[in-house]
Amino acid sequence: MSTQLAQLKTELSSQLDSILNYWSKNAIDLKTDGFIGQIDYHENVIENAEKGSVLNARILWSYSASYQITKNEEHKKLAARAFKFLSEYFYDAEFGGLFWSINTDTTPKDTKNQIYALAFAIYGLSEYYVISKDEKALAIAINLYLKIQKHSYDPVNKGYLEAFTRDWQPIDDLRLSDKDANEKKTMNTHLHIVEAYANLFKVWKDKTLQNDIVELLQTIEKHFINPETGHLHLFFDENWVEKPDVISYGHDIEAAWLLLQCAEISGNKTLIASYKKHAIQMTEVTQEGLDTDGGLWYEFDPKKKELIAEKHWWVQAEALIGFYNAYQLTGEEKYLDIVFKNWDFIKNHILDTKNGEWFWGVYRDYSLIEKDKAGFWKCPYHNSRACLELISRIKT
Repeated sequence: MSTQLAQLKTELSSQLDSILNYWSKNAIDLKTDGFIGQIDYHENVIENAEKGSVLNARILWSYSASYQITKNEEHKKLAARAFKFLSEYFYDAEFGGLFWSINTDTTPKDTKNQIYALAFAIYGLSEYYVISKDEKALAIAINLYLKIQKHSYDPVNKGYLEAFTRDWQPIDDLRLSDKDANEKKTMNTHLHIVEAYANLFKVWKDKTLQNDIVELLQTIEKHFINPETGHLHLFFDENWVEKPDVISYGHDIEAAWLLLQCAEISGNKTLIASYKKHAIQMTEVTQEGLDTDGGLWYEFDPKKKELIAEKHWWVQAEALIGFYNAYQLTGEEKYLDIVFKNWDFIKNHILDTKNGEWFWGVYRDYSLIEKDKAGFWKCPYHNSRACLELISRIKT
């Protein structure tokens, strides 16, 4: 087993370099600034594609976090490039928010404040501060945190509201993407707010922030984790009335390890103990979505009793971390077996061995899902993080 783990660690280190190399070679925008907004399945750069704040924030995080492992100065330079671009063109100094997207000429396009995007900016900025000690990066991250607390936090019912206009007024369309329900409180946004706040707390030991992390974890435990099934509830109105939706296996396994990590960063012993139990339960129920080939299915619709028969790249990346985390917590090798099998699935079906990076995913018959290689939702965050987490967790 130790030999297999050493081999896995070696392969993931190589894969991390490959992922970062793809983005450094293909995604730098030499015509204007920053990074290209979209590269399609055929490796074509889509001219005039809008540039998303989430993509840029995730690039910022990926290169900042990776530099701490690789010590590759090129990675640090690209993190600095991402920070410069985000701080100059996405950050809204006038209202203290973040543009959802900008045009290729760097002018604002969609100026709404989607809290999910602000969270990822905090996540990326705080990670960049670790390698740069740039006080401007920390200041922007803190300001975005304060804006979320001022405008998005619900002091009556707890939790956070999804989106606002540029000047922080209510907005009709709250959706993060076209597939989401138009509801005021969502699992996805809460998961990434607490992720961002925890990352900020690592570099800014503010007591109020720490308390906010603890409350957020308590809110997530109360409303988003189904204590009976272990799956996540996804959508609610402002009064915590659920709008039932699909089971998201990718989010279940991501939350399993990530929420425990946030609890550990908070230092709250009660929450740490609680989220260790949640981690095991959520990992167990995620196995409902495992295929015999080691791949993890995307979603299941309980109403239709229908599997969304797709295996997306990010779901596999989170599975690597989630099942390894369960192995660390329990010592049970069944979880490690899943990790090895899942990595084999990724190597056989998800890695683009010709052009680099990971394909969006595959259908049931293993035909490729012909979606972006880079874009609004296709980024180096999930897969680079899977590599980084397992490289640091595997002790050989």
